[in-house]
Amino acid sequence: MKRAMTVLACLALCWTFFITPVHAEETLSNHELSMRIEQLEKKLGKEGGILPDKWSERIALSGLIEVEAGYTSADYADGSSDDGSDIAVSAVELGVNADIVKHVFGHVLFKYEDDEDVFVDEATITISGEDVVPAYLTAGKMYVPFGNFETHMISDPLTLEIAETRESAIQVGVETGGLYGSAFIFNGDVDEAGEDDDHIDNFGANAGYAMESDTFTLDAGISYVNNLIDADGWGDIIDESGLALNDYVGGMGVYAIVGFGPFTLIGEYITALDEIEWLDENGDLDHRQDEISAWNLEVGYAFAIAEKEATVAVALQGTDEAENMLPETRYLGSFGIGIFESTSLAFEYAHDEYENDDEADAFTAQLAIEF
Repeated sequence: MKRAMTVLACLALCWTFFITPVHAEETLSNHELSMRIEQLEKKLGKEGGILPDKWSERIALSGLIEVEAGYTSADYADGSSDDGSDIAVSAVELGVNADIVKHVFGHVLFKYEDDEDVFVDEATITISGEDVVPAYLTAGKMYVPFGNFETHMISDPLTLEIAETRESAIQVGVETGGLYGSAFIFNGDVDEAGEDDDHIDNFGANAGYAMESDTFTLDAGISYVNNLIDADGWGDIIDESGLALNDYVGGMGVYAIVGFGPFTLIGEYITALDEIEWLDENGDLDHRQDEISAWNLEVGYAFAIAEKEATVAVALQGTDEAENMLPETRYLGSFGIGIFESTSLAFEYAHDEYENDDEADAFTAQLAIEF
């Protein structure tokens, strides 16, 4: 296997460096090509080859496939209504984790979402202090550590809708004795109106504590970011409205995940720290939006059915000052069971109520595998 990989690499190198648009009489003979491959193979062998002898122990692959079928209906305040149903491949993920050398790790996550092109969702390099110091540095495309977004549900929590932020960033963190924390910087996608400042001026930090015993688990933390409106969910809102942000608006989040016996409790709250000033296309004040916030409360119960792991959960979610972009209140219930190894089947029901008295219902079934 290793020799085959080396020969392929040698052929690729030869093609790159030696095969050019020349006349037939200038083309390398088979003997000359074989000699060059042999020379390159010897050189690569002395340098340890392209891949280490135990490369399979240093590279780990993981994956996820989710297929969903759903039905939705909406009843509007004006008396009209509509409904629809669909089947979709909601997510496909392929992750590659590589232990390059001691203290250096690489991570790439390819992702496909319904009817979109495959894209690189995450790509990071981590330099870890490991057994020297309890610190690390991670650089690359990542979801910055603002918010937690843990859930038992199929659908994303409302806290994620206003706060999840994926950027090319640099993060420096520490982990010791259950305590963890980090700080991060990045150049955001949403700038202040009238400012042509394509600079690294977005930043944030998080801190928390996690512990685990035989009967009890806890993970609680707090996070901050200097511009909540740079979160991914705001991009479409800004594009559709044609409005611009006057000033950055900081955001703060707190969360706690508590497990005891078969029960798991999840609580999270995320809020803007100031009102949002929206400007129109002329740079004039369009309106002020009060401090938007979102929250999620869940309880889950794990049990077994015919020796298959199962979980039933209920959730209550909500927002304040979302201006009907998101539900004011959402009620959810879910049931999931592992039908085979690494294979799960889940069901979810959600009921949404909006500030303008619109209502919506959704039922979703999901079949998923992880490897």
